[in-house]
Amino acid sequence: MTLVCPSCGRSHGDQERFCDRCGLPLVPEGGPAEAVLSERGQRVRKIKPQYTEGDLVRVKVARQQPEAELIQSMLLEEGIPSTLRRTQGFDVPEMLAAGPRDVLVPRSGAAAAREVLLEAELIDDRVPEPTRPGRILAGLLAAFAVVGLLVVLVDLLV
Repeated sequence: MTLVCPSCGRSHGDQERFCDRCGLPLVPEGGPAEAVLSERGQRVRKIKPQYTEGDLVRVKVARQQPEAELIQSMLLEEGIPSTLRRTQGFDVPEMLAAGPRDVLVPRSGAAAAREVLLEAELIDDRVPEPTRPGRILAGLLAAFAVVGLLVVLVDLLV
């Protein structure tokens, strides 16, 4: 089957998935009537091979199954394969769609996945500011002062 770019019309071999000039997904030359792909086949055609290498790494924890599936669809639109698994410690068989899900991608696609999630504002790229030791010490001293004051007040009342 010959594949063509829907934008520029260049022909490509059936092993290619994206136009090397435009970057758009290729379509069958005769249109949809020539090749009818299953839903799984359509999803696989979107995956970019450079994002399929390496162990699976977690890029996001979704609160519920529908949110995880939305994230998975967003990643697939960018050519990044992903899979879902229940977050450990939240296995409730009576509520199969409830509970958090880990969104996992191959290591080679992790950076691209984080970029997609940052663009969609689903993750935060800010590095939390470390707490300064002086603040911790001041908090501890204030707590000790309050406890000491309470001990003196209770001792005076008794």
